[in-house]
Amino acid sequence: MISGPKRNRRRSSRSLAWRAALVWPARRVGALIGGVGGRVGALRAHARRRRAEHNETVKIKAEAPPEREGVDLIMLLAVLALVGLGMVMVYSSSAVFAAARYGSATFFLERNLVYLTVGLVALYVGWRLDYGFYHRVSYPMLAGIFLLLLALLVPGLGTRVDGATRWFHIAGVSLQPSEPAKFALVVYLAYSLAKKRDSVKLFSVGFLPHLCVAGLMGILVLRQPDLGTAAILGLVTLLLLFVAGTKLSYIVVSLLAAAPLAYQLIVGTPWRLRRLLAFLDPWAYRQDAGYQISESLISIGSGGLYGLGLGDGKQKLFFLPAAHTDFVFAIVGEELGLVGMAAVVALILVVVVRGLRAALRARDLFGTYLAFGITSVFGFQALLHIAVVLGLVPTKGITLPLVSYGGSALVTMMFCMGVLLNIAARNPTPAPVKLAERRGSPANRRRQARIAVAPE
Repeated sequence: MISGPKRNRRRSSRSLAWRAALVWPARRVGALIGGVGGRVGALRAHARRRRAEHNETVKIKAEAPPEREGVDLIMLLAVLALVGLGMVMVYSSSAVFAAARYGSATFFLERNLVYLTVGLVALYVGWRLDYGFYHRVSYPMLAGIFLLLLALLVPGLGTRVDGATRWFHIAGVSLQPSEPAKFALVVYLAYSLAKKRDSVKLFSVGFLPHLCVAGLMGILVLRQPDLGTAAILGLVTLLLLFVAGTKLSYIVVSLLAAAPLAYQLIVGTPWRLRRLLAFLDPWAYRQDAGYQISESLISIGSGGLYGLGLGDGKQKLFFLPAAHTDFVFAIVGEELGLVGMAAVVALILVVVVRGLRAALRARDLFGTYLAFGITSVFGFQALLHIAVVLGLVPTKGITLPLVSYGGSALVTMMFCMGVLLNIAARNPTPAPVKLAERRGSPANRRRQARIAVAPE
């Protein structure tokens, strides 16, 4: 029989072991979060310096090109690690559901592998195509996205799933316009803010037009309805305006003006109100609006420190809805435990920090704003997904970037990661390539190609 002092020593040793296992990941994650906050402040100061340099009357004619850095391997490896983990977790969380619903356990895995193949091509294109190309197509891209969002409102064109009309189904392929809409809005804001750098503090020039464009896009997204994506669009817009140097009072006033609208959208919609009440007390609405969040918390609590083991989770057995999309992080917590969740968060923070680094070191102001906008979209979407899974915000259908199942989301985000890699490479501005001149046609002389590819 073990005596009292020996038993206490064993308990204290186990407690120390648990603390040691948790302290190091917590410190690393805390350091990364602190680094993100510091880089956002540094980015605002960096944009201010860029504007001051642009306004100087005396400019150096022969300026040395920025030093190239090549591929950011740390960011690339973090992106590929998230995508690889996503493939594993999509199969693990969807196999039983796919077998019962579609007769094949690999149904979602096979489709996601196709999306991954297209996504890798999009990643390569985004990396090789110089980001200076996007400011020339910002307005056509924005107009095309608005047309797609408007087309979803036309009866019969969009596909309605679970009460929301967010997709086009064409020849067996689904397209969700709200995913490329995030990139189109960021490109427009980056181009416009860089062009209006001298007047960004003016309300009628530097603030109101950008807010109107983002607000119109948000209204079209809310009509689907998709409150989560609309919130991401609004937050990214305000954050980009803040970094660009817009007066803080304008942003505060716009947030205060939007508060009654947000209140009406939530309280005035019965199912959103039920979700809010379930968020405040999920166990009181266990069999109704609080079902998803309750099952998500049970899933995370069942995982403990190291998880039940890959593939051994129980909540995916028809207990947790949307386990492979909106609640994939809960399955990560159940099967891989706190260690797996911390690893996913660390990878996300690595991408965010490297994206902010790319924004700080971009060769021009447009690249700075573009990198910051893409990083903000990625970071806010990941943060919102994790907050929903942990019960920190009301339940909202939002995917975890690069991890959750989804074609439009995966391909678009991988393309955005390729654009980030191109900005981080700090390639010199590519020289335009002259096209062959036609004989006897002076109008065609000295014509230049519009698309430039970043050098190897």
